[in-house]
Amino acid sequence: MEKWRRVVGGVAGTPDSGVPGLPFLHRALLLPLLFAASKALRLLSHLQRRTSTSTSLPVPVVSVGNLTWGGNGKTPMVDFLARAFHRIGVSPLILTRGYAGGDESRMLRRRLSDTSAKIGVGPNRAAVATSMLRKYGAQIGVAILDDGMQHLSLLRDVDIVMINALNPWGNKHLIPRGPMREPLTALSRAHILLIHHANLVSQPQLKTILSTVHDNGATCPVFFSKLVPSHIFQVNQPMHRLPLHVLHGIIVLCVSAIGCPDAFIHSVQEIGPLKIERLDFSDHHSFSSHDLQLIQDTLKKLVYQHKNNAAVLVTEKDYDRDPDVLRALDAKVWVLSSCLQIIPHEGQGDDEFMRKVREIITASRHVKLYKEGA
Repeated sequence: MEKWRRVVGGVAGTPDSGVPGLPFLHRALLLPLLFAASKALRLLSHLQRRTSTSTSLPVPVVSVGNLTWGGNGKTPMVDFLARAFHRIGVSPLILTRGYAGGDESRMLRRRLSDTSAKIGVGPNRAAVATSMLRKYGAQIGVAILDDGMQHLSLLRDVDIVMINALNPWGNKHLIPRGPMREPLTALSRAHILLIHHANLVSQPQLKTILSTVHDNGATCPVFFSKLVPSHIFQVNQPMHRLPLHVLHGIIVLCVSAIGCPDAFIHSVQEIGPLKIERLDFSDHHSFSSHDLQLIQDTLKKLVYQHKNNAAVLVTEKDYDRDPDVLRALDAKVWVLSSCLQIIPHEGQGDDEFMRKVREIITASRHVKLYKEGA
């Protein structure tokens, strides 16, 4: 299955200019199927938008979504919002689908255990929200809709759209021929755009992204963000925080099954281990016994080659997908914990971002979602 995913992912990620270089069978069989499926998806999305009905909740709804598949920073943004609302005395309800292994919901539940956040999981998020609001009532002051841009069953007050600066639009084709969930013109629905991993690209690249955004009708505020490593923990001791410098002087095997592994590698490079090797799997992949053996063998080879200590390092999503699997490894396995941070730019930082969110909610609901002076 993993091999098949890689084949499809490789073809789907190929730009039109690179199609002649694909193997013949991929061009002759797989590519036409992907094109046909993309056209069917575009038609289905159009019909859904014309026929769907949306539920309005009694609390403001902030949606965090994106136009492309995976690696856009939605989960860190949800975590950021939940903590920000908690700090001003507003208890958030996070509504998440619980996709694939449910790694996002598990990660959010663990990370936000010290806050007032409630988490509702299920594909019908309108029904989940209604049930949770019935249960908790006035304890909930705002709903955060995770991966909500294409979720039509709930009306929202704020649409935050995440853009991955490292790969903003891919080849611009719709899934499955490309990574796009909707055409670029959907950017015009955003109330706030957030260009994530903005610290990992050049200023000319950022200008090109902004030009595309404006060319497709988006007139909303644009912010920039990055992931900042905070600490490390061992898979057997998730509550025991270790400083980042424990990676200094050792060999690190970075293992990940996430949407944007390059950003993970960059974060580790910034910490400064002796050497970095990597094993990348497809997004949301669940590690099998074969994968664990591959990780084990790769680590042993690194230790033998470099005559130095080595450790496996994974992301929080990989840990929360199945911590027991990682505990089964006969090796030192650490987890890198990171948080999203708004990059200060022209006076726009964390505080200004949340002021803008609250301002949009106030205009939409005619209520203030914060205490005076907060």
